[in-house]
Amino acid sequence: MSAMTTSTGATAPAASSSVPSLTSVFVHLKLSLLRNGLKQSGGRTAVYIVSIVFGVLFAAAMVLGFVLLRGSADAATIAVLLTGVVALSWAVMPLFVPGGDETLDPSRLVMLPLSPRPLVRALFVASLVGVGPVLTLFLAFGAALSVTHGAAATVAAVFAVPLTVAVCVALSRALAAANIRLLTSRKGRDLAMLSGLVIAVGMQAVNFGAQRLSRPGGLAALEPAAAVVDWLPPAAAIGAVDAAGDGDYAAAAARLLLTAAALAALVYWWQRSLVRLMVEPDGSTIGASSGGDAREKSAGTGFLARILPGGRTGAVMERSLRYMWRDPKTKAAWVSSLAIGLIVPLANAFQGAGSIYWACFASGMLGLLMYNQFGQDTSAFWMVAQTLSTTADAYAELRARALALLLVTLPYATFVTVLTTAVLGDWSQLPEGLGLAFALLGAMLATGAVVSALFPYSIPQDSGYKNVAPGQTGLAWISIFGGMLAAPLLCAPVIGATIYLHLSDQDSLLWLLLPAGTLYGALLVWAGLKAAAPRTASRLPEILAAVSKG
Repeated sequence: MSAMTTSTGATAPAASSSVPSLTSVFVHLKLSLLRNGLKQSGGRTAVYIVSIVFGVLFAAAMVLGFVLLRGSADAATIAVLLTGVVALSWAVMPLFVPGGDETLDPSRLVMLPLSPRPLVRALFVASLVGVGPVLTLFLAFGAALSVTHGAAATVAAVFAVPLTVAVCVALSRALAAANIRLLTSRKGRDLAMLSGLVIAVGMQAVNFGAQRLSRPGGLAALEPAAAVVDWLPPAAAIGAVDAAGDGDYAAAAARLLLTAAALAALVYWWQRSLVRLMVEPDGSTIGASSGGDAREKSAGTGFLARILPGGRTGAVMERSLRYMWRDPKTKAAWVSSLAIGLIVPLANAFQGAGSIYWACFASGMLGLLMYNQFGQDTSAFWMVAQTLSTTADAYAELRARALALLLVTLPYATFVTVLTTAVLGDWSQLPEGLGLAFALLGAMLATGAVVSALFPYSIPQDSGYKNVAPGQTGLAWISIFGGMLAAPLLCAPVIGATIYLHLSDQDSLLWLLLPAGTLYGALLVWAGLKAAAPRTASRLPEILAAVSKG
């Protein structure tokens, strides 16, 4: 009996010592998630391998660029600002792509008996596994290398590089944990759908900034911004290396301590968010059942019912406007079109290379929203089809949808044209700009109504960024590019009149393009709806089959 007790007592510590730590478990879990994700499809594996190759090449190019910057007067400015941009990317990207990493959602761990402090430590170490942290490490190393001069700067760089990577990862995780319930909700999915818009806006800003910086002395404009970012973690760590190289040891120490304090604050915030996720109920369902019926009864149809016309026209317009606000993909298309339609004309105008005709870009982007009108209904189009028994019904349906679009697109196209004219400073071009914009908008709505009837396709609602169902890509290309080519041809009379008035030096008559373009655009919309109505009424089964594939 004593032998058994001794044996049991001897084996208990051995068994407890063989239990792996929580950190190693999470690291293995991260590697398993990555490995199993790559096994799902060969395409995903190929994309991941290509991303690794491009990431390595990009990191090597950045390090080489930083090496070439050594000794340059602008090295510190560029290193600090690029570090700040990298940190901003770490903060923003998880908010737009919450599903890109399964470990970003700590709410999946709420049922496990885990303490917050070991959990934060394990998640933090697991977060360092991946392409992003390694790429950030190379960028931080290159940035520190470009401003390292002397033994003191080398010592500072030894602390600055890991601090930079740690702050970036902690910032990303803390923000994701604090907003995880928003990101996993419907509003969060809407936010993720807008990531393409942010990229488009960012590309325009980068393009505009690059053109400004390419001018002689352009980098001098960045020095005030660098002076501010130099004290913001984690860029402050790179600034500490530069300060140490210049002999300003107090400033270097202050920047390193500031970065370390920011890391501690982010980890504490992260831990507090985890505690709140694990002990507090999800507020999105609290009170969902109480008072819901009363709110539904009192809501009625609201403001739209009071301003829209009665009958079928008002009902269809209200449905279309609610699609714009509530459907994630329809909302993303609208926001993208509105933003890009404003950015492109203004960016060209601010650069000094624009003209009033760039304002027509907004009409083109907004007019594309008329295309594939029935695709946004998906399989629910059968309810619409039940009400389309005659060509007159189809005409009323299409007309109401066009009016709903015009309710937003017409004033917005006017706003973009007026704003572009104000930036250019030539108000004499406003009438012809508005006339061309209205004519093009009418042409886009007309062709959009026709191609909606002839080339409908389904828009998947649960497939992330895919806006076309498999096998219907050709229909989408025909619909979009066919309409985009036909719309300028339909506007040929207005375009020709504009060219003739300019070539004949009859600038005093250019104001006639405003009423002429407006009237011509309205006629095009009427003609397009008339042409699309009989085709819609006769192709209801084909349209329903096409839009139901998603």
